[in-house]
This record gives sequence, structure tokens and C-alpha cells, in this order.
Amino acid sequence: MDVYHVWCNLRPGVRDMEFVAHARRYLDHLRTDGLIEGYRITRRKLGLGPPQLAEFHLMLEVLDLAQLDRAFGRVASRSEPVESLHHGVNSMVRDATFALYRDFPDAVRKEGEEKF
Repeated sequence: MDVYHVWCNLRPGVRDMEFVAHARRYLDHLRTDGLIEGYRITRRKLGLGPPQLAEFHLMLEVLDLAQLDRAFGRVASRSEPVESLHHGVNSMVRDATFALYRDFPDAVRKEGEEKF
């Protein structure tokens, strides 16, 4: 499983629960269409966390890079309904940072194989 991470802050005036509602609609749409396997939305607690990471953290789970590429392709098409759903989330955030991680070891790197 690969995990696409998004850290972001909310734009001034955006309500936290409004953001979460929009994010869930968007991510549920991607999941229903088989473009992601699942997701989590988390928020920094008690102000704990490194200053370079934002307050909200979204984690999108995909089977592999091919599925992630299909998701990116759908969003990049700017066709409806995904365009409105994506814009509904993207217009609420600032300071977005992205990362891609994988379960380790995975099928590419089997346990017990040391590579230097």
C-alpha cells in the first residue's frame, strides 16, 4: 500500500468542520470510483508537531502508483463532478505540503533481502 500525505492549514475564515465535510465528499467520491482505497483526516492535537508541518494531515491510501496516477489523471481532467469537489477542498487550504510513502517492506523489497 502506498500512502499519499497532504498537510495543510485552513485559509482565514474557513471553518474546520466545513473543510472536513468538503474533504470527505471529495475523498469519498475518489474511493467510490476506485481511485483510492481509503483515507484519514487528522488534525494536530494540543499544538504538538514540528512547525514545518501544517495543522491538518490527510492520508490517502492507494494500492500502487498506477492507482494514484489514475486518481491524478481524473482530477487533472477538470471534468465534473470531480472538478467541483476538488475545488471545494483546494479553495479552503493554504500551505499545502505533499509526500508519498509506502508500506515497508513491500512486494518490491521483500523481507530478508539486504541491499546496500
